[in-house]
Amino acid sequence: MTPPVEGMLAPAVVLVSPAGPIAIPDPLGKSVVLMFYQEASTPACAAQITSLHAESALLDALGSMAVCVSTDDLERQASFADVLGVPRSLLAADCDGEAARAYGVYDESSGRSRRAAFVISGEGLIALAVPWYNPSNSGQLLAIFTALGVDVQQSEELAHG
Repeated sequence: MTPPVEGMLAPAVVLVSPAGPIAIPDPLGKSVVLMFYQEASTPACAAQITSLHAESALLDALGSMAVCVSTDDLERQASFADVLGVPRSLLAADCDGEAARAYGVYDESSGRSRRAAFVISGEGLIALAVPWYNPSNSGQLLAIFTALGVDVQQSEELAHG
């Protein structure tokens, strides 16, 4: 399956997290940053998750939520969240790869998802699709917040002004 593109209806999935089930798109109409990562306890995946978690106050202010998903089981997710110092509700398990397949980012050869990011609007539409996410590419992180409605250029001017 190919990844959904902007403007498409987001595939509906239910993920399991150490804090309970998470429905995507959000049934309450929140925008969702759906971040797929490859494997718990790896440096690149830790950077991917912590960079998103570092912006949790902004996500809250925007009325949005973030979910970071891998094919690791719930126990490994919970342990990884604890090591990173992030809420367990931020991480979710996709042990069978069903969500990664629905979003077109499942790697059959490794049995894991690729790094990818999707922003899903409160209406359930794909607002941004980054099927090859690179945690060291700050432009991709900025694109996520632009898709959520943040005027990134104006924010940067205020920070440097």
